[in-house]
Amino acid sequence: MRIVRIYYKGKPKWGVIKKETVHLLEGTPFGRIKYSGQTVAQKNAKLLAPAIPSKIIMAGLNYREHAKELGLKIPKVPVLFLKPPTSIAASGENIIYPDGIKRLDYEAELAFIVKKTARNIPENKAGEYILGYTCCNDVTARDLQKKDGQWTRAKSFDTFCPIGPHIETQIRPENLAIRSYLNGRLRQNSSTSDFIFPVYYLLAFVSRIMTLLPGDVVSTGTPHGIGRMNKGDLIEVEISGIGRLRNRVA
Repeated sequence: MRIVRIYYKGKPKWGVIKKETVHLLEGTPFGRIKYSGQTVAQKNAKLLAPAIPSKIIMAGLNYREHAKELGLKIPKVPVLFLKPPTSIAASGENIIYPDGIKRLDYEAELAFIVKKTARNIPENKAGEYILGYTCCNDVTARDLQKKDGQWTRAKSFDTFCPIGPHIETQIRPENLAIRSYLNGRLRQNSSTSDFIFPVYYLLAFVSRIMTLLPGDVVSTGTPHGIGRMNKGDLIEVEISGIGRLRNRVA
């Protein structure tokens, strides 16, 4: 099932894509799916970001090859940080290059959307708490990250967390191809099989720290091959079984 958020008659609506048609829902997908009977052709639907999170939890350094790329030791526990909900952007929206930033980087990531309230959950039950998966770009002002010595300012600007284009509910996260393309050229090419901390472990770990609410986003880190973006560039994140997240830098 591919779940989307779109504009419909001036209002945001949730829907499910079936054969190039968006079937609109009554309410949200965080419970029993109920269709409204209204439909929209997918080609005519304006996409919104497929999440309205109370918080965005990001995992850093979660691919073995990426740790090697940076010359860092494999972490013993997940390295976590937060992005604000205001950093969310939809597929097709611009990533805004802030004034004064000297280097802006892309980081392709697999993210998942929390389905129901999660607190202190066991790893073997974690799948029950995931609505589905989507593409994410952990946009980073690299010069600020190095200058500040921590990550909040560098990763929290508006539009610095594009996600989408939709939520895919019927895939498993263990061995998904993940790639990024800058202006059509392949830049990152890896697989979630290189995770240090798998998705279910990561969700259980986070739930022991903070209560996760329906719609919260957890992103799982980026593989090796991160790099610079410039104004006018098109950056695409592709994950097998999901699709492509496309954003232009403006």
